[in-house]
This record gives sequence, C-alpha cells and structure tokens, in this order.
Amino acid sequence: MTPAPAPRVLLVDDEEAITSTLAPYLERSGFRVAVAADGAQALETLEREAIDIVVSDVMMPVLDGRELVRRLRREERWTPVILLTKIDASFERVAALDDGADDYLGKPFDPPELVSRIRAVLRRTTGGRPLVSAPTLVADGLELDRAGRRVRVGGDPREVTPKAIALLDYLMAHPGEVHTREHLLQALWGFEFAVTTRAVDHRVAELRRVLGDDPQRPRWIETIAGVGYRFAGEVRAG
Repeated sequence: MTPAPAPRVLLVDDEEAITSTLAPYLERSGFRVAVAADGAQALETLEREAIDIVVSDVMMPVLDGRELVRRLRREERWTPVILLTKIDASFERVAALDDGADDYLGKPFDPPELVSRIRAVLRRTTGGRPLVSAPTLVADGLELDRAGRRVRVGGDPREVTPKAIALLDYLMAHPGEVHTREHLLQALWGFEFAVTTRAVDHRVAELRRVLGDDPQRPRWIETIAGVGYRFAGEVRAG
C-alpha cells in the first residue's frame, strides 16, 4: 500500500528570517511546506495548491492574518488555520478564535510546540468543518449555542457565567486535548489580567456544578492530575 503523502503546510509570514528557518524545521518534522509572504499570496497559493493547514502571522502588509482567516471562512473554506500572535496582546488571541482560526500560538514560540499544535489541529479537523467554526457544539446531551452563548443539558437551559461559557467553548472545540491551567488562563484571560490559575479551577467548578458533571466520573470535563483539564466527551458540530 502506498503511504499517504505528508501533510502540506502553508507558512505565511513577511519576515524572511522566520520562514527561512521555520520552513526547513517543519520539513524535518515530516511536513511538506509552501511559503507565502502575506495573506494575498497565501490566497493565491490556496487557489493553486492542495494545502492541509495554514500557519500564518497576524501582522503583515497587504493582507494580514486575521483578514486571511475571515475571507476563507466567509467563502466557507475550512482549511484549518493557526495564527501566530504577539504573546502580550490577549485581544489578538481572542480575535483569532472569533475570526475562525483553529488555534493560535504566541510569539516567540518553540518550534516543537508549533509542530505539536499543527498535528493536534490536523487530527481534529480532518474530514469536514472544524469544530471551532461550527455554530453549535454537541456532546452527550450537552449543547452549546456559540452565537447565542446558551448552554443546554438534555434540552434544558442552564445559567452559566460568560467566562465559564468561554472556557466550555474552548474545551469543547478542542476535545481530547489536555490543556494546562496556564494555557487556559492565557487563552481566556490574557496576561494583563491580575488573576491566577485558580481562576480556571473556579470556572471549571462552576461548570461542573451547573452541568451536573461529577468530577469523579466525568461525562465532559476531566481533570488531568498535576496538569490541567480535558474535554472527555465526543464532540460534533450541530
């Protein structure tokens, strides 16, 4: 049997110093890599070539990374996208997910972490519309209406605070992945907020209480001892 070809990554960044070092690293990690200098070039490449995933900087001339994602999603093109954002700008991370990106990674970053993120996104987006772009997420009787910010269990509405809904949204859009408290804190609160990782624990406790999820026998939110949390249920787009 002929092995499947390696996933093809489109690396989009206007800094040649980054693409000239990162592209060879991704190739050594088992990917085929195409390079574009901005979002406009990326769109042209996506028209010509079969791309499995896009890794794009946010701040670029001509067409930036966020607008690249918005154009793809408006056209209902679901090629997964990881945006590379400035680590000290939490609004960029929130905007990345709101615009339809599948994940984000703060700059500066370790290349091995990017490889891990690429593989994780490819695992959860193969064969259809990615969960991060679905209007509704459903898992074993739990339903999250993302646009309306409403949560139902068995059809019954539940009152959940906005931050807890944001946490549930993030976990459900990344099922099966283990997230550290620090990562969840960065994703949902941002560095400039004077909060600790206990804020994540408090929101998880809220979700468990409201949803009726037993932490000893979790249907949905599982604690990974010494690490963080994982959404344990199978999630589908509603």
